[in-house]
Amino acid sequence: MTEEKYVRDSRVETVHMVRPSHLNAAGRLFGGTLMQWLDEVAGLVAKRHTRSNVITASVDNLKFIHGAYEGEMVVIVGKVTYVGNTSLEVRTDTYVEHLEDGSRYPINRAYFTMVALDEMDRPKRAPRLIVETESEKAEWEAAEKRREMRMRRKTEGF
Repeated sequence: MTEEKYVRDSRVETVHMVRPSHLNAAGRLFGGTLMQWLDEVAGLVAKRHTRSNVITASVDNLKFIHGAYEGEMVVIVGKVTYVGNTSLEVRTDTYVEHLEDGSRYPINRAYFTMVALDEMDRPKRAPRLIVETESEKAEWEAAEKRREMRMRRKTEGF
């Protein structure tokens, strides 16, 4: 029987405080630091979904919407949006959360392609994804389009 999981089963949320060591020369959160945090969240989501080791195959649409500054709380939410055979797509959304009222505003979004690995570090079949809500279905359809674009870029040498 093929294993199946819901989107909610592997959702991950992390919180980071922006510290002086995280800042770039312009006084904002260094993109490389954020990228590390995002990759960690995507890896945790993929590990939860596959219950195995994973590797990052690619990152798409790494879009910086707004900066984060020293002392701000950065929240990263990751979830599975699509599952192929051995790979899965993980969406990460990054927010700055205000301490006063708990409100959040988006600062980044990215899509990671992760590959499930067996005990010999070879790609293995990933559990199927059960999409329930209209937004999960829409995300799945958008992920299929992103996958097609990734395949086209790969074929064209990009």
